[in-house]
Amino acid sequence: MKKRIIGFDLARAYAIFGMFIVNFNMVFGNHDDTSLPGKLLVLFSGHSSTVFVILAGMGVALMTNRIQDYTYEDRKKLRKTILKRALFLFIFGMLFYQWWPADILHLYGGYMSIGAMLIFMDKKYYLIAAAIAIAIFHLLLLLIPFETGWNFETLEYTDFRTVSGFLRNTFYNGWNPIFPWFAYFAVGLYLGRLDWSLKQTQQKMFGIGLAVYIGIEGFRYASTFMNLSAETREFINADYIPPVLPFILNTMSFGMMLIAGFMFVSQYISEKTWAQDLARTGQMTLTHYVSHLSIGLVLFALFQENGYTGIMTAKKPLSPVYILLYSVIFFVVSVYFSKLWGRKYKQGPLEMLMRKITG
Repeated sequence: MKKRIIGFDLARAYAIFGMFIVNFNMVFGNHDDTSLPGKLLVLFSGHSSTVFVILAGMGVALMTNRIQDYTYEDRKKLRKTILKRALFLFIFGMLFYQWWPADILHLYGGYMSIGAMLIFMDKKYYLIAAAIAIAIFHLLLLLIPFETGWNFETLEYTDFRTVSGFLRNTFYNGWNPIFPWFAYFAVGLYLGRLDWSLKQTQQKMFGIGLAVYIGIEGFRYASTFMNLSAETREFINADYIPPVLPFILNTMSFGMMLIAGFMFVSQYISEKTWAQDLARTGQMTLTHYVSHLSIGLVLFALFQENGYTGIMTAKKPLSPVYILLYSVIFFVVSVYFSKLWGRKYKQGPLEMLMRKITG
């Protein structure tokens, strides 16, 4: 494996572990828990999904990274492959939505479809596209109340199966809507076009991420001493829903730091067996995403003698310690499965299915 790819896949392994914690906590945890373990789980909220989407954009960019060598036919074929995979993820995700209402896969289909149109442009246009996606979302905030369609008591989107509800959920106020979440994918496209074998790239991206992250956190802290309206405070400190500008910049900068950190560390651990096992886990994110939301949820529900009904609230919230412990155990099992599966196959089960269907 190339060191650059090792770092990329280690970051994906981190993202899927964080997603285990976030989703298990969403279904079985106490969202108002203010204990130290509870606060620890909340730290993963937002950061895992956003890193996941940034890495998805990077994956598409790395897949098409020899731009100067491609003929017109090569570009046409690659764009077609991306669109076919986007369609696969959209259809698969829509089916999976019947089980997991916070599905992100069908939205990946949307991100990738837009990305396919931009993929062979100069990388500066990726950042322009990210800014446009963020601006459109904030414009929509002024036009449509964000809570439209939501039942926040049960975390259900009440009119998803109507045309207007589906479009609103997909493009504006669902869990990971195209506006503004395509911005993360577009930034991933930009990052995927950089030469991560250069230490200057790693240092620059980490430095930019750190500066923005400290700036946002510092501004949030300073705002506690300011005489601000309730609406302004909510905007500054919003977390995931709605994903307004401070949240976007905070999570995007954290993702840049994380990815740069893994790219740097991977240079020194790429030959380690455990690092390669983690990298294989990162290569099977589609498989592990689906497995933890199916097998993982069912097993966890059985352990506490409580069925998962598709509503993301547990009858008896569990201690964050149990959720963290279960997430770690499930991740270790996932890593071991990836290691065994990787001895015979290059891709995970669902990754193989997608490639077989889409080419």
